[in-house]
Amino acid sequence: MPPPPQTAQAARPGGKHAKKKAIRNTFAIEPISAFYTFLAANLVAALFSPIQDCDETFNYWEPTHYLSHGYGLQTWEYSPDFAIRSWLYVGLHAIVGNIRRLLPQSNKVAEFYFVRYVLAFACAFCQTLMWRAICLALSPRVGLIFIIALVSSPGNFHSSTAYLPSSFAMYMAMAGAAAFINWRGGIKTSQGMFWFAVGGIFGWPFAIALCAPFVSEEAFFALFSDKDRFFEAAIRIFRGVMSTFVLVFFDVCINTFFYRKVEAVSWNIIKYNIFSSTGGPELYGTEPWHFYFKNLALNFNVWFILALLSLPLFLLQKLFSSSAGTFQSGLRTVVFLSPFYMWLAIFTLQPHKEERFMYPAYPFLALNAALGAHTLLTAFGNADPKTLAGKIPAKLKLLAVFLAFTLSVDVGLARVWGLYSAYSAPMTLYTPLDEMGSRGDSICFGKEWYRFPSSYFLPNDMRAKFVRSEFRGLLPGEFSEARTGFGFWSGTWLPTIGLNDRNEEDVGKYVDLKACSFLVDTQYPEQQKQLGWKAPPAEPDFVADTKRWEEVKCVPFLDAANTPFLARALWVPDLKVIPERFKRKWGQHCLLRQKK
Repeated sequence: MPPPPQTAQAARPGGKHAKKKAIRNTFAIEPISAFYTFLAANLVAALFSPIQDCDETFNYWEPTHYLSHGYGLQTWEYSPDFAIRSWLYVGLHAIVGNIRRLLPQSNKVAEFYFVRYVLAFACAFCQTLMWRAICLALSPRVGLIFIIALVSSPGNFHSSTAYLPSSFAMYMAMAGAAAFINWRGGIKTSQGMFWFAVGGIFGWPFAIALCAPFVSEEAFFALFSDKDRFFEAAIRIFRGVMSTFVLVFFDVCINTFFYRKVEAVSWNIIKYNIFSSTGGPELYGTEPWHFYFKNLALNFNVWFILALLSLPLFLLQKLFSSSAGTFQSGLRTVVFLSPFYMWLAIFTLQPHKEERFMYPAYPFLALNAALGAHTLLTAFGNADPKTLAGKIPAKLKLLAVFLAFTLSVDVGLARVWGLYSAYSAPMTLYTPLDEMGSRGDSICFGKEWYRFPSSYFLPNDMRAKFVRSEFRGLLPGEFSEARTGFGFWSGTWLPTIGLNDRNEEDVGKYVDLKACSFLVDTQYPEQQKQLGWKAPPAEPDFVADTKRWEEVKCVPFLDAANTPFLARALWVPDLKVIPERFKRKWGQHCLLRQKK
């Protein structure tokens, strides 16, 4: 009698267990777990991250609000005379926000956070793609360290859900890098070039430069290959270039609709930043060469040091290791390490520096740091008793590594909490307006104009206005609400008044204080205690003027000028044992109502 037929499960004993073991061997953790880890960190950022840069408010949230709600503040970049901001990029986010309007319990604040949640999801998806490619091309340990370096860093807290082209370019750079790094299933040069082009054309054109090392790698190997492989490489690069032109054409079409004239916004951005005859970005401030080194040290602590050391450590490993690997694998690793160094060098040389300019390179910083840590751990884990590392007990090594990683994570989390507790006041200040504000009321901003979180936080058709302060640069105007011409959103193409690319003040942007139903101001008691302190003529202490203004809500806000560096950089507990000179000093960010 023949034996009874086996079931599929019996035929593959331990099949499910074997599959999980194979996944662990390849990725260290399951891909879905990596995605959830990234998503959790990004959702925390979506919920709690303050708006770091007023450019995010005025150049992106306000135009999005205009598309969705018919009014908003307009910067000179959106004037049809200059056209250096893409309506395609803004329009995509407006679509996301309007989806939230179709769901129950919708309001403008809910739209704001819904857009952030979608950005958190998109960022987590791209992070997972890059992590997966790193695991497949390098090692699971490098991939695991990559996760830790990203999710525990204040840099990810800033950039993952920021509504900025540099953040979008970061997403696309991760998708592009994943295609370039992972050669399983074939070389994906054209796919990688496409994703970098999406980030550059729809987001920030300078970010396309990050793909240069990967394309150079393709060209280098093609030059030393036979004729057939050379032709295949040329076809891949040609497809990538053609996809870029297709994206440019699509972007031009969309922006032509909004500006009512043919505009290549990506070229306009490059032209203004590099070839401007009116001063260019330097009009908005310059920083010393070490600005990014300090900033990245704050936002990535030890990971930034490892990122800087990654290439020397790798070369030393190749020099002294008996298992040096192939020339191709070594060259590929150098290519993977190159984008971060290249980006840091390019932007260190630029006089005008801003934190957000580093966003596209954050994933490559984390990759470099992971490779640097992997190299050190390999050397530190050497069990040869003839070496110094081999003489250290294994448990002591494990403890040292655990403490180093824990310290790095703790420092990162201390900075994240420090940023939230210090600067989140503008995100929570406006809730009383739901009950107190009347339709069409004006809420005014003086010296605190750059802390305005956007019209999404103003209910009841309230409008943001400006009163004059000591600031003498150009403030945003307002999109025209006229309804004329074919199509919608006439404010995107109608001529503007009082907007210029020279950062010159336009007094027509100001209203009289009498026109303000509400006003936002910050009071710093520690500054007022200083000998000889006197309020600037255009910036009186509105909070103290109780005859004219009544306090609606005040929220603690860090007095950065009187707080020591360590307490500004990290969260420092307010304990009695800590000397007063090391503690944070606080002001109050206040919403005031004008008395009748």
